Amino acid sequence: MKKLFSLLAIAGMLIFGAANVYAQEGSEPSAQEQVAPATNQSSVSADQPEEIPIHKAIKTKFIEGGAGFMAFVLIALIIGLAISIERIIYLGLASPNKEKLLEDLEEALNNGGIEEAKNLCRAKRGPLAGIFYEGLDRYSDGSRENIAEVEKAIVSYGAVEMGKLESGVTWINLCISLSPMLGFMGTVIGMIGAFDAIEQAGDISASVVAGGIKVALITTVAGLIAAMILQVFCNYILSKIESITNDMEDASISFVDILIKYAAKR
Repeated sequence: MKKLFSLLAIAGMLIFGAANVYAQEGSEPSAQEQVAPATNQSSVSADQPEEIPIHKAIKTKFIEGGAGFMAFVLIALIIGLAISIERIIYLGLASPNKEKLLEDLEEALNNGGIEEAKNLCRAKRGPLAGIFYEGLDRYSDGSRENIAEVEKAIVSYGAVEMGKLESGVTWINLCISLSPMLGFMGTVIGMIGAFDAIEQAGDISASVVAGGIKVALITTVAGLIAAMILQVFCNYILSKIESITNDMEDASISFVDILIKYAAKR
């Protein structure tokens, strides 16, 4: 392993050194470029506009849109993204491997009985293991009435787990709704400022109303962009919840069948 790391380090140094040499060779001017007149270089640089980095352009537009309303839009976006990331991580951990869990559960029932199966569910994490544990906790004699009680427990606890999966989605939808609203409010404020400028100037010229209209458009675009970003995350989260719910329902049916088979063997 140490030899592998040493080889990788040497290879990285060689690649880095070759890249530096290539960059230096590419950056060295040719003889014709060195003797070219200064006026020609200035004309070329004047024809090519300087590119503004994306972060500086966003910062400029943020300031031009008005720090007040743009800050509220940014806060809504940050809160929505934070909740979305937390939900994605939670749902990723809650995604059940139902086939493996059902196989382990059936093996535990056949080898150690109900208590062994309950210990298995305690050791597993996720909503599906919790649902199975509640069903096993209601199991007593395997009669038809007892199986009906197990099914009721599964349905009731499944609704509780569904609520946990959907927790936070309402706040994401709130941020999605607030973002364009805040942008439109900035639009209205910007238009009011434009009309105030017209009233003070006494004429309707482009230079008088351009500032207010610019603020209005920037805040609208910012609110719409924030809402679109959060909507993508929200739709992914809802699709993930739907997939987990379908797996839970399918696995619950198989779980009841396993219990019926176990009761028939006794």
